Amino acid sequence: MGDLVSRIGARTPPGRDRAADALRALAILGVVLGHWLVTALVADSGTLRTTSPLKYMPGLAPASWLLQTMAVFFLVGGQMAAQSHARARAAGTTYGRWLRVRTARLVRPVVAVAAVWIAVAAGSLAAGADPETVRALAKLVWGPLWFLPVFAVLTAVTPLAARLNPAWPLALVALTDLVRFGVGGPEWPAWVNVVAGWMVPYCLGAAWARGRARGRATGWALLAGGAAATAALVVWGGYPAAMVGVPGAPVSNQAPPTLAAVAFGLAQCGAASLLLGPLRRLLGRRPAAWAAVALLNLSAMTLFLWHQTAMITITALGMLTGAALPGLHTVPDSPAWVAARLAWLPAFALALLVCWAAFHLFDRPRAATPPRVWPCAHIR
Repeated sequence: MGDLVSRIGARTPPGRDRAADALRALAILGVVLGHWLVTALVADSGTLRTTSPLKYMPGLAPASWLLQTMAVFFLVGGQMAAQSHARARAAGTTYGRWLRVRTARLVRPVVAVAAVWIAVAAGSLAAGADPETVRALAKLVWGPLWFLPVFAVLTAVTPLAARLNPAWPLALVALTDLVRFGVGGPEWPAWVNVVAGWMVPYCLGAAWARGRARGRATGWALLAGGAAATAALVVWGGYPAAMVGVPGAPVSNQAPPTLAAVAFGLAQCGAASLLLGPLRRLLGRRPAAWAAVALLNLSAMTLFLWHQTAMITITALGMLTGAALPGLHTVPDSPAWVAARLAWLPAFALALLVCWAAFHLFDRPRAATPPRVWPCAHIR
């Protein structure tokens, strides 16, 4: 282990922003833990249906404030993409080639999970499994993948995002919410917020890449202003308190993102900015901590794509006992369920580790193929 830590430290480029990598690692962990804690599969007469403890215990909404970390992921993604594009331009790489390389890193890991789940769904249906159960499980796996096309679109507009003030997409989100909630207009225009809402932290990240919007004063302003705006929108604006979707709720802050979700994301971006300094000092002093962050970042897509499969696997294995296991198959309507679910987290993590061992190679960029040189290539 000590040798691994030393090798990771030696291979880290001197200019690598370790704090940004740590923020991305925390964001991935937040997404994984969030889905494991706010998603429940309930066994009902041999059928599995999905629900959420937030539906039965609204008082748990503050937990979603800690576990909804997608804004931080888009923040760091905007910074990394803008820096990558600037380096590509300096090296003379065309925009098209740069974009192909960036998007290929998103597509390759998806191929594996798609192939596995197409086979699982087809095999389950052929074996006589309940179609509603298969649909519910497939939705759990595919639902979080909305992130990939949105991130691909934002990656494609990185040159624009690097020059765009985040206030513009924020104003668009506010306008669509005004039409939707304020004057009772149609809901379909609000789906533009799927891109506009996440473009706000993405543009902030692109500003980070230019050395802007990273000061402590800006961080405190975003944290305080975003938190105050979120509280006002929830208390007086009628927005849901939960920052994740709740089954059966008339309004979701995430489908599509609302002004409250974007304001909350700005608060998270402010907190992330304030953490940059402490994280840099910690990772500079603790090589083992940096090694853990680096390894987590190397497998970020694998963990994101397979964490729901890990939870489903443990749930399915638990059904072989013939009993409804607390925290795994029971209705999430009490604190006892929460305690039981927390006890299942190590099992979910172990199953995810198995998925990682099987599929993490898809998370690696494909090695470039050297150009073929013919024996008489010098002859014209």
